[in-house]
Amino acid sequence: MRTYWSPYLAGLGLGLVVLASYLLMGFGPGASGAFAHVAARVEGVVAPAHALANGYIAGYLESGRLWAQWIVIEVLGIVLGGLLGALTAGRFRWRLESGPATRSARRLLFAFLGGATVGFASRVAQGCTSGVALSGGAVLAPGAWAFFAGFMVAGFAVAWLVRRIWL
Repeated sequence: MRTYWSPYLAGLGLGLVVLASYLLMGFGPGASGAFAHVAARVEGVVAPAHALANGYIAGYLESGRLWAQWIVIEVLGIVLGGLLGALTAGRFRWRLESGPATRSARRLLFAFLGGATVGFASRVAQGCTSGVALSGGAVLAPGAWAFFAGFMVAGFAVAWLVRRIWL
């Protein structure tokens, strides 16, 4: 297994992606909106009457075709870019990493709970970490920098609290 990409080159690449996103699309990068679009489409198929009666979901359904939404295409690019990065670094393989005291089922449960919490919070906040920190930080929005600082502090605090679950 080879080493990771240089963090300096990866950071430069991420900065260029943010710049390209603003120049080409007129928006900064984000991800949670794509999941909201897909979830709205799924609900529109499974329970169309309920989806149309919900103003929040109906707004996504009225926005046009799913593949015409820039944020959906962007997230597809994130997946493909991650795959390309893993392949070119020689690090692609299917695995589930967990600590010595953590079983796979527990690891998956905590991953699901963490992802669901962040997903819910990103919809309440009307944006995800990448949308707020990267896009807002790129335009020097003070709220984005305050959010990022709080996010990092909270991340370190929670990591310290739950480290026993992992170890």
